[in-house]
Amino acid sequence: MNDLISLLTTSDGRIGRQKWWIGIVALIVLSILASIILGIVSMGNASVLAWLAVLVNLALAYPAYCLGIRRRHDRDNDGTDVKLLIAGSVLLNILQATGLGVTWAEVGGVVYPQPSWWLGAVNLIFFVFAIYMLVQLGFLKGTTGANRYGPDPLDGAA
Repeated sequence: MNDLISLLTTSDGRIGRQKWWIGIVALIVLSILASIILGIVSMGNASVLAWLAVLVNLALAYPAYCLGIRRRHDRDNDGTDVKLLIAGSVLLNILQATGLGVTWAEVGGVVYPQPSWWLGAVNLIFFVFAIYMLVQLGFLKGTTGANRYGPDPLDGAA
């Protein structure tokens, strides 16, 4: 358990893909549990649920940052792209909660939110960037041997 806590709270050094995936699965489980609890707490109020989702996003941002930065360090990168990914995620989440860029359309007596053209474009760009980051973090091998961020985690030294 201490290893998992350290994995989600430390941004120094390097981690390999396996530890990154373990951390991501832990964050996904936490996110799902929080969503279920908040769905019950909000009692179906979409506006309250949207703002509670912002709080969950903010609470999980630091552990996601720690995982991402250490994984980018393994690839000898400073992690600026991880910071952009997390900031973009929080910003899009806040835009959704405020309703900016969203119009409401009635279909068959049910009202659905529809993003405006510009928010749809921003979401598409963010989606492509997120896929790029998934490949960088989850699938590409780290730097072999030591780099400026520490020893190779696969050498057993980290």
